Amino acid sequence: MANTVNDSAIKKLKLLFTVVDRPKCEFYLDVLSQFDINCQMALGGVGTATSELTELFSLNREKAVILSVVRDDKTDEVIRCLEEKFRTIKKGKGIAFAVPLSSVIGVNLYQYLSNNRFMRGEGI
Repeated sequence: MANTVNDSAIKKLKLLFTVVDRPKCEFYLDVLSQFDINCQMALGGVGTATSELTELFSLNREKAVILSVVRDDKTDEVIRCLEEKFRTIKKGKGIAFAVPLSSVIGVNLYQYLSNNRFMRGEGI
């Protein structure tokens, strides 16, 4: 049997950026993990508002930037969920956007990132 590519098994990937107040980082990591996301990384960040503005509007300058690799077919659902959480969670505001990944090198890496459990020859 020749190695053939099953196009229905290949899903494009996107890199999702979610920026939230640092105390809400664990909450949003849990929310994102509900979408079969195998690869997430949280980085510390600092907002750009001046100290006068942060005091005036009670803003938190300490941010978390969450990077998640998401299958393209799940991206809209994930962003809709985040939008709803941003609206409804107390002090849960944030921003989220996704950019396409143009390539991933290696079948095993792709399978892990896309949460694709097929083995070589069975799906990819």
